[in-house]
Amino acid sequence: MTGMTAIGSVFSGNRLRPFIWGTAAVLLLLPAVAMRLGNTGVNWTAEDFIAMGIMLTVACSLYELGAWLSRNVAYRAGFGMAALTAFLTVWVNVAVGMLGDEGGRANLMFVGVLLIVAVGALVAALKPLGMSRAMFAAALAQLVAAGVGLVMGFEALEVSLTACFALPWLLSGALFQYAARETTASAATP
Repeated sequence: MTGMTAIGSVFSGNRLRPFIWGTAAVLLLLPAVAMRLGNTGVNWTAEDFIAMGIMLTVACSLYELGAWLSRNVAYRAGFGMAALTAFLTVWVNVAVGMLGDEGGRANLMFVGVLLIVAVGALVAALKPLGMSRAMFAAALAQLVAAGVGLVMGFEALEVSLTACFALPWLLSGALFQYAARETTASAATP
């Protein structure tokens, strides 16, 4: 098998690839179109486009990694949900901040949530059961961060929206757990 054929076979079977990368391209182009149409509320610099391009590339590449690691639909969906939630966590915190403004120190708690995801995934060696535990831990950390925000005196709406970010972490964990059960069941079947 030649090198290019091997690479092609590794990435085959991912029918969502054009949709994922196409959506990322559209998201990156939207601010440029808005600025071109004279929307004064959008004023992105070259650095903003570069930062968003990097964030979208990382998120899409993480999904590609999940698709490459397993053909299991639940595993891929769990990986995609985790990548999307991580992307949104970074984007919201960089753009406006989850708790207070984007420069607020309280938003550093969400770096901790993302570290839980990253370290948990590494400890789990990207296996579905361990990944589910990492996602559930991230959901718990998200809720703890919301609780700390409440104690710090942030508005109830901000805290509630912050707590809502635990839901996609929980969904990702549930998808990974389902993938782990499917993997165990298929391994037990002769």
